[in-house]
Amino acid sequence: MINEYEKLLARLDGVDWARLSHAYESAHDVPGHIRSLCGSDDEARKQAFSSLFSSIFHQGSRYSASPVAVPFLARIALAGPAAAREDTMWLLTRLAVDWHDEYDVTTGINVAGWRAAASDVGPEDFLPWYEEQLAAATDADQRAHLQEIRDWVAAGNSPDARWSALQSYDAVLAELPGLLALLDDDDARLRTRIAYLLAWFPEFSTTSLPRLLALAAHEKDPVTAATALLAAGIVGPSSTAEDITPYLDATDPLMRWAAATALVRLADFDGTPVGPGLLGRAVAELTAAARSPFDRVTDYCEGDLFGHIERTLHALPPGSDPAAVHEALDACLPRIAWDHDGSRTRKAIEELFPATQPHPEPRYTDLTAAQQQLLRDLADHRHAWLIRSSGNRLRDLGLPHTQDALQSFIGAHRTA
Repeated sequence: MINEYEKLLARLDGVDWARLSHAYESAHDVPGHIRSLCGSDDEARKQAFSSLFSSIFHQGSRYSASPVAVPFLARIALAGPAAAREDTMWLLTRLAVDWHDEYDVTTGINVAGWRAAASDVGPEDFLPWYEEQLAAATDADQRAHLQEIRDWVAAGNSPDARWSALQSYDAVLAELPGLLALLDDDDARLRTRIAYLLAWFPEFSTTSLPRLLALAAHEKDPVTAATALLAAGIVGPSSTAEDITPYLDATDPLMRWAAATALVRLADFDGTPVGPGLLGRAVAELTAAARSPFDRVTDYCEGDLFGHIERTLHALPPGSDPAAVHEALDACLPRIAWDHDGSRTRKAIEELFPATQPHPEPRYTDLTAAQQQLLRDLADHRHAWLIRSSGNRLRDLGLPHTQDALQSFIGAHRTA
């Protein structure tokens, strides 16, 4: 352990980690991993991050050790070794919101609804059930296990995932005042990470909104600026549209995309009009971004620009120009790069191939440009399971329905 970082880990050993839990039961190993983040061994640091991601944030689940680790991670993000700070910010973000929350990015996270749901599944709701099970148990090992869980619940914990995730979210929320210093960090990647993190905390927007708008206005790094601008649009009230509208005329197309995406969210926020013609301009910018994507993308929707555009278009309020929206969807649907469960791929196929009548001998050259693009992307996609999940739909349309068959079908026409 490097002495200069010891102060960041003050009181780390004062936590009874063995009494806390993570995905692999006892969290006794967490302090060792946190220490490795501040060490000089790069391989040990990488392994520590891997272990923490898979234990205190396991496939989106958070545990009793997760919120306790947050203050130590926040200190490392602020003043730890340069090699550890960005990854630590990623871990803090994931401890606050999991990957599934990414798909709600166009409307922002519904913390009020989350809190209401979590309040219905607090420890007091589970304690009577565990006490009943404990009273009825006869096996000694089973009784010991139930007694341990009962005592854990009686100490104020809940086994419900929504409750435990909220404890972790609130732990990160408590660290935000200090983490704001990263908005002025010399490293653009850290400025990006904090701007992105702030997008998930609407309850902190009174403090964060002016800082995000200032960062968008003065930031030289385009990805950082776009991240901050969209974060402002996600957490801000409808009046934020006045600050964001000028960016529709920005030179950088990434900033225009961020402004357009933010304006759609603000228009959907409370039904307040964002200004005459602004939504039409926003849709036009989204269409342009789908047709001519930029090399640099933000981390929203895990970097899936086309998927993000598609979600934004579907969040448009009633009354939007259907022809313009259809044109924009035609431009982005074929290019969706990532799909959590295959549903969006199936939706893209349904929207781009509306006919249900089978075509026994489809010809690639008879397809529209958007249809051809979708099949090319599926044929080359790194996640072959997406094609398998949509196989029945492709088969019904008389199209090749395996990745090998798609590659053969398209390849023959590419060389024609």
